[in-house]
Amino acid sequence: MLVPLLACLSATASGLAIPTSPAQQTRRAITSIRSAIASRPEESTKPTRLYVDYLIPLPPETKDEDIDPWPGGLAQMYPYAEDILKDILRGVVNDPAPTCGSQILSEPDCCGFFVQESISDPKGDVAAILFPGVDQLKDIERISAMVGNERNLLIFNRQFSRPADFGFFNKGKAEDVVFNTFDWGFAFQELACRGEDVKLTFEHPNWYSCAVCDENIDLGRQEIKLLEPQAERPTYEELEKKINIVLPEPLWMRKMGEAQDKGLKFQRGQD
Repeated sequence: MLVPLLACLSATASGLAIPTSPAQQTRRAITSIRSAIASRPEESTKPTRLYVDYLIPLPPETKDEDIDPWPGGLAQMYPYAEDILKDILRGVVNDPAPTCGSQILSEPDCCGFFVQESISDPKGDVAAILFPGVDQLKDIERISAMVGNERNLLIFNRQFSRPADFGFFNKGKAEDVVFNTFDWGFAFQELACRGEDVKLTFEHPNWYSCAVCDENIDLGRQEIKLLEPQAERPTYEELEKKINIVLPEPLWMRKMGEAQDKGLKFQRGQD
């Protein structure tokens, strides 16, 4: 589960604090997606197509010693992601229908298709494809055409990151169908950069970034703001350059200094 953090940075001009619970992540995803949909100019002919990267919380039975909390892969994640996605779709759609329609696009690839209809306005329907991979390129193209320009389509937790993932012969088509068509609706991502635990969030219209530090027991877990809010996703090089400024000592050196000053963690508090 996502662990609450000490709010050393708040959602102010200093940076946007990362979600501290799955429920908060869902609420913020709904707000960001609704904002992205509402930002489309009425005269625009470009359909609203949005990526959503949601950090799925670990299953309740997860133990600290587990090397892989998802040994079943996407098949194990699917029921959790399905419930989350349905909650988000209900929150995004105005006057949602009582049930969210769904079907499996590919059982081996654990890819599904969802539609949350609006009772009062068909143009307010929102469709979503869950866990699409490179083998679902034709499905994405077909569903996008079926949804049409007036309705909205989400790609939820895609299993690809660049056109080259689709192979040499499908790279160009992937650029047209996906990468030149979809924008970001919401993201909560984590990555390692220079050994630091970095969190990225996209909440329309900007990306936010911070490093999470927890080596100092007295201070607890902290969010250290990195870059200013920006429209484009930060690159690894941009993050690394900023980390070198705000955290000049690498993590291993900070941990060594902590141990020298206060002793090893298991020895602290002993006579």
